[in-house]
Amino acid sequence: MLPNVDGFAIARSIKEIEPEIPFIFLTAKTLKQDELYGYQLGADDYIKKPFDSEVLLCKIRAILKRKDENHLSEKQGDEYHIGKYCFNHRFRTLEMNNASVKLSPKEAELLKMLCETKGNILPRDQALKTIWGESSYFTTRSMDVFITKIRKYLSGDPVIKLENIHGSGFRLIDEGE
Repeated sequence: MLPNVDGFAIARSIKEIEPEIPFIFLTAKTLKQDELYGYQLGADDYIKKPFDSEVLLCKIRAILKRKDENHLSEKQGDEYHIGKYCFNHRFRTLEMNNASVKLSPKEAELLKMLCETKGNILPRDQALKTIWGESSYFTTRSMDVFITKIRKYLSGDPVIKLENIHGSGFRLIDEGE
């Protein structure tokens, strides 16, 4: 109901820029399909008008508290070591030998998921739904482009392999471990 743009478009933009940022839809849209779509976009809550302001404040506090707790527990988990590379998810940087590459938000999210599943298969659908919010032909092609970019970024260390597992997903391998 915003002029010139809808809340769903804003939510998609927010998630592209900062995937971890929490947000709540506060809306007059009451259809089940709208609510489900809001959650698919990554909303922490979907509150329909009319609403109780005290309940809204409690929900905001709960989300912020959870975000702060997650931030504190993940602070150590912001850095990943892949062969000779050091990947900082928070700052979206990939460094090796004093050379640094700045990653896009989607590249950083994809590389983080690969690091967290290192040695195991990262299912294609899981990555697509987590990063792009859907699994379609177009998002699949887009993810393939990002995988190619990540391979190029990691090509400076021959012990690192990023394999396609046909019909399943991808596997990041550090043969130096």
